[in-house]
Amino acid sequence: MITSGIGGYFELELPDRGHFFHDDGVLLNSGRNALEYVLWSLADVKGLYLPYYTCDVVVEPIEKLGVPYTFYQIDSKLEIEDLPSLKSGEYLVYTNYFGLKDEYITALADQYGQQLIVDNAQAWFAEPIKGVSTIYSPRKYVGVPDGGVAYSLKNIEEITFERDLSFDHCAHLLKRIDLGPSEGYADFKSNSIRLIGQPIRRMSELTRRMLSSIDFEIVKSRRRENFDYLHEHLHKTNHFDVPSMDSFSCPMVYPYLTEDETLKRKLIDNKVFVATYWPNVKEWAKEGMLEHDLAEMLIPIPIDQRYGIKEMGLIKDFVLK
Repeated sequence: MITSGIGGYFELELPDRGHFFHDDGVLLNSGRNALEYVLWSLADVKGLYLPYYTCDVVVEPIEKLGVPYTFYQIDSKLEIEDLPSLKSGEYLVYTNYFGLKDEYITALADQYGQQLIVDNAQAWFAEPIKGVSTIYSPRKYVGVPDGGVAYSLKNIEEITFERDLSFDHCAHLLKRIDLGPSEGYADFKSNSIRLIGQPIRRMSELTRRMLSSIDFEIVKSRRRENFDYLHEHLHKTNHFDVPSMDSFSCPMVYPYLTEDETLKRKLIDNKVFVATYWPNVKEWAKEGMLEHDLAEMLIPIPIDQRYGIKEMGLIKDFVLK
């Protein structure tokens, strides 16, 4: 029986490669809902340890489920300052910062096992560790309107969730191509706000198809090349101790820690659009704490697959100047 129709007008051409990174996980409609799915499926969660230095959207599903949580501090290597001793029903949430902490997460998994929850929202290419709950957010690496992936110890049948729809949430992606990033930024912010409070749904067919159309090997190699170039030229002035590239799979950005309070604004004014990770941290962490300083002074320089050595060279020259 023909159900989808044959002929008629053409849709957006998105070649389906048949699979994409993490399509063997539970495909959901956002990264925060991937975390909610993990907590819900574990069922025995009595308390969580969270880093001060993380996005406030992490707290959204935790508070929604009424799970108590305690903040912990990190050190200059973005590693846990004082490792907590976990009781039954307690879990440690650790953020794979900028996609650089794969090796450290392996060590945490050896110590905490099933009581570790890995937030790989910034580490799309990091492999999940067997027996460790893990979440991903593809929006941090490629142009999709939404989506999240969960690996949990006790998966709930996905079919119980309604499938999401994304066709009317792509304005920022389309405007960026036709009009440029500035014209689509308001739509980007609107789409981010839309994701707040969304119920868990299965990933939309459009988002799944968009992800299936991407050559992720090119994405990975380009990001690593750009990262390597910036680090070669900027490491002497970078106050952040960047780990060896052999210790992680693929970075999200190049983290540049500076004492120049004006550099971030200057980059943005010169159309190098850098984000702040994360404004909420300055409310959670007191002034003088490392996390507060990181939120204030660390500049996440874009190294993504849209750009090459030419663009990295321009950024390098500007920063050094």
